[in-house]
Amino acid sequence: MPLTEPHDDHLPREVAVDAAHAGEVTPEGGEPEVVGRAAGEGSAAEGSAADESATDESATDGETPEPEPVLPEPVRQRIVALTAAVLPGLPADEVPVPLRRVAKFAPNRRARLGAPVIAAQLTADPLFRQRITARVLADTGDLGAAVLEGTAPAAADPVEVAALAYLARPRGWRELVDASGAAVRAEADSAVVAELVREAEQRATRAEHDRAVARVEAEKLRDELARVREELGQLREETRQLTRSLRETQARERKATELLATDRGRAARAAADADAELRRVRARLAEAESAAGVARASAKEARSVDDARLWLLLETIGQAAVGLRRELALDPVDKLPADFVADAFADQTGTTPAGTATRARDTDDPARLDQLLALPRAHLVVDGYNVTKRGFGEMSLEQQRKRLITGLGGIAAQTGDEVTVVFDGAERMHGLPPSPRGVRVLFSRKGETADELIRRLVRAEPPGRPVVVVSSDREVADGVRRHGAYPLGADSLLRRLSRS
Repeated sequence: MPLTEPHDDHLPREVAVDAAHAGEVTPEGGEPEVVGRAAGEGSAAEGSAADESATDESATDGETPEPEPVLPEPVRQRIVALTAAVLPGLPADEVPVPLRRVAKFAPNRRARLGAPVIAAQLTADPLFRQRITARVLADTGDLGAAVLEGTAPAAADPVEVAALAYLARPRGWRELVDASGAAVRAEADSAVVAELVREAEQRATRAEHDRAVARVEAEKLRDELARVREELGQLREETRQLTRSLRETQARERKATELLATDRGRAARAAADADAELRRVRARLAEAESAAGVARASAKEARSVDDARLWLLLETIGQAAVGLRRELALDPVDKLPADFVADAFADQTGTTPAGTATRARDTDDPARLDQLLALPRAHLVVDGYNVTKRGFGEMSLEQQRKRLITGLGGIAAQTGDEVTVVFDGAERMHGLPPSPRGVRVLFSRKGETADELIRRLVRAEPPGRPVVVVSSDREVADGVRRHGAYPLGADSLLRRLSRS
């Protein structure tokens, strides 16, 4: 059905005429086109618009425009939403300057962010409101037509009717807005009343529940009171018994006090006897210290004689060793026994690391290790992973090896001894840093463990040479001890390294 131009009682006659002409644009074909009217609108709608303009003129000439009504919040939000929905459809030159930026917003942001500007523009610009109204009414169908006639269908949403009436402003639009506002307020009041009724029912339910709980708690308290009374009777009986026990204890305490006085007299006499005995012991101690001084002097003289004999013996052994070396004509050797064992493993590789045997402590005194390393031409053999996993197992295997080899290099530099460290390994590790001077690094070959390699190194040494094996594996310690080596626990080396 054709829709007439909306009536606006605030729009003067000249503005209304301009708005009617402004709604016509001339496309490129030269034919005028009416904007804001539905398809098929005829001369009857034009006549209606003319009549309304005349009515507006008479109202404007004779009376002062009434102020804008106070809109309920749902109505105001619906007006802004309708305007925001059709705002992008207006030609760019028909969009007011303040709203051109808002028209570019996304649909969900346009009504939310541009609401104040849209509401202000609808109030201040009747021509803009008529353009918006024309597009809104074109989409509302029969409801828009009914609102233009000044009536509101009974089944229509009062918020929608008030919003359309505010935009279209037909005859009696203020009454429609007021009636819709009253309906909205009535719905809000009904919701508030329903909420109050629901809360009252909930309070009544809670009160009934609280009464039931209170009754149950009262029963429990009565039972508890009876139990407390019974316990009170028992406590009174226990109090009477404790009072009798207290009297008996006080009597025993008086007897104990008398006995204590007697014992104190005896203790005083014993202390006097002890003081006399102490004086006698001190006299004997003085005599013993005098005798000890004489004995120390004698011992020092005897030690001087023993030192002279020992020096003469060592000098004789040294000269005998020099003579024996000259007689055997032995040249200095380039390789040590452990080097021959290491050569056997130089080109061997494997794939499976051996498991760790049962561990056991032998001796972990670092002073013992220092004493053994002080022996001439000592050879230190270290079970690598046995030491690193015990001392710094939280590191990676590569870091464990690097840290142990570096520490052994320091020991080799300090003592000048031969040092060999053995690791379990199916194949020779790649990327190892250069070994420090005096430290030999060996990896067990395929099918053989580091324990077996350590025993082979010990067996390769000549009898009489001091060989020190560091491992907490009891089997390794027992095996090397049978071949004349000195087994020490891993903790002795770890303490020695931490001290360096």
